[in-house]
Amino acid sequence: MGSTFGQLFRITTFGESHGGGIGVVIDGCPPKIDISEADIQRELDRRRPGQSKITTRRKEEDRCEILSGVFEGKTLGTPIAILVRNKDARPEDYVDLAKKFRPSHADFTYEAKYGIRNWQGGGRASARETIGRVAAGAVARKVLGALYAKIDIVAYVAQIAEVMATVDKSKVKVRDIDANIVRCPDAVAAKRMISLIEKTREAGDSLGGVIECVARNAPAGLGEPVFDKLEADLAKAMLSLPATKGFEIGSGFSATRMRGSEHNDAFEMRRGRVRTSTNYSGGIQGGISNGEEIYFRVAFKPTATIAREQKTVTQSHDETELAARGRHDPCVLPRAVPMVEAMAALVLCDHALRQRAINRNA
Repeated sequence: MGSTFGQLFRITTFGESHGGGIGVVIDGCPPKIDISEADIQRELDRRRPGQSKITTRRKEEDRCEILSGVFEGKTLGTPIAILVRNKDARPEDYVDLAKKFRPSHADFTYEAKYGIRNWQGGGRASARETIGRVAAGAVARKVLGALYAKIDIVAYVAQIAEVMATVDKSKVKVRDIDANIVRCPDAVAAKRMISLIEKTREAGDSLGGVIECVARNAPAGLGEPVFDKLEADLAKAMLSLPATKGFEIGSGFSATRMRGSEHNDAFEMRRGRVRTSTNYSGGIQGGISNGEEIYFRVAFKPTATIAREQKTVTQSHDETELAARGRHDPCVLPRAVPMVEAMAALVLCDHALRQRAINRNA
């Protein structure tokens, strides 16, 4: 079940980096939702490799094919299968990895778990697996739009290494985020980020950073008590993405430096609605959305596969060194923005359907 996510809106991804293709099966999507390959392709184009000078040079169009579950532009309520075929695979670039473990990658742990692994491009542990998530996320967005017309999910690069952006999360638009290749809406910070990524790539190294995401106009009432709290499911979703190392919502770790009198979000009436005067909670209280903006941050580590020589060991436990060949992102964050948005959409869609199941007026 490790490749399945969600309760009512459930997805199962499949495929390896250098296999025949990558895809997803979506089960539980309501019928009569407008969807087309163009809707899905729009998000896949934001995720695909080779889109700019600061991403992997692997050239893939990542053209999606809807194989089932959609008829005449509308969902049928039956399982939706979406496939993207691999075109520009180069397994020969990974021959050295057949017997050597890349430091901080999943090579050793997959071998430890299964006793076998696909060493071509990382196989199932490759970020290419996220094609299925992004495709499913596009469908989830359409379902959310049908349920809540004004809901809006946007993510952006807030930090790369020591370069931090200044962004108004309440006002930022997708067009601002996609205005540059690093997907940072702060133009000044974006320029510094791009320069740093280029220099780091030339040095054969990699960088990490932080992506911030905000969901605006989500209704109050989404989330389940105790184990399926909305922030818990968001955390699981984000930390299931490749290269993620941290998650914080609302005030996050900064709350540890505040008093309760400072941190509590006071309630007030505004235009006939219960609102909060501040939003340190990040739009979720008691594991349930309160109608305010849901915002969180996801930390990504530097890409594990780098061109520099590193110490490692072989399958036979001999110490050796490895400098990876192949085509890899010097920083995963620009392409991870649509991944974060997709996972947020999947969680919110699943909880929206769960809420509808117990409260038809939700």
